[in-house]
Amino acid sequence: MKFVDEASLYVKAGDGGRGCVSFRREKYIPRGGPDGGDGGKGGDVIIVGKRSLVSLLDFKYKRHYKADSGRTGGGRNKTGKTGSDLHIYVPLGTIVQDESTRQILVDIVEDGQAFVAARGGVGGQGNARFASSVHRAPREYTEGGQGEERHLKLELKLLAEIGIVGLPNSGKSTLLSRLTNAKPEVGPYPFTTLSPGLGVFSDDEERVVIADIPGIIKGASQGKGLGLTFLKHVERTNVLLWVVDSSSSSVSDDYLTLRNELGLHNKEMLLKQRILVLNKIDLLSASDRARREKALKGLHEEVVSVSALDGWGIDGLKAKLKKRGVQRVA
Repeated sequence: MKFVDEASLYVKAGDGGRGCVSFRREKYIPRGGPDGGDGGKGGDVIIVGKRSLVSLLDFKYKRHYKADSGRTGGGRNKTGKTGSDLHIYVPLGTIVQDESTRQILVDIVEDGQAFVAARGGVGGQGNARFASSVHRAPREYTEGGQGEERHLKLELKLLAEIGIVGLPNSGKSTLLSRLTNAKPEVGPYPFTTLSPGLGVFSDDEERVVIADIPGIIKGASQGKGLGLTFLKHVERTNVLLWVVDSSSSSVSDDYLTLRNELGLHNKEMLLKQRILVLNKIDLLSASDRARREKALKGLHEEVVSVSALDGWGIDGLKAKLKKRGVQRVA
């Protein structure tokens, strides 16, 4: 499935129904009074969060949404039928903005959370509303009110407790599969990951979401590669896993490249809790592993060595995450 994290759409609430002009026409009542009912209210356009959605792909193909208008009022003081509300479902983590003012209207973060993006117009008044002791046969009525209309911008920032970042081919997707039930595409070449990946660890009581984004390369802050395009998807995380390939010619240089590019994108990324994961240690001798661990610890980082491929060290990494406050990893 193609991943889409931004979309623009036009929404229009339903118009209110017109009020009715009617007079009682009953046997033995030759001069019945006015009995025209009010028009029905127009339907609202409502944005609703839905946990099962992970992309804004639907809005790539449909960008105009309109709720039903209210019906015209009827005789015998019958109010017109209210227009049906239109529900638009979005993934959790969707930020809704007014496209013209750039004002953030709502941040959808809970399943079932609803926001009225455009309100339906009020129903018009029927002629019965205009009757008085001196105006007994009114023919006045009012049209229904216009429904609100808006141009909206949707921006998705995935909700995840843990984010995985690293250079291409550092083993991030394999690590995601070890920590969760995700089955991402993996391969021994750069940019296997072309869109954010989500994995969910769950048991009978709790669940934790982990996000893996495309690899970050040197110069990413100037638009190279794919990683920074998707970094917004780990901005909400509590903890970041910085993944470094232990078989690299210089783990220190890889670490500094990652740090520099993250900081240029958003300095707050450097303030998040993080664990430096030295991956692919199955490719190293004991002495080479010790040398690389020493180099990274010299940068004043907490280092956890793992082999995501065969699962070595994964339990220790989960234990570290628990100590950092991510209690739902088990």
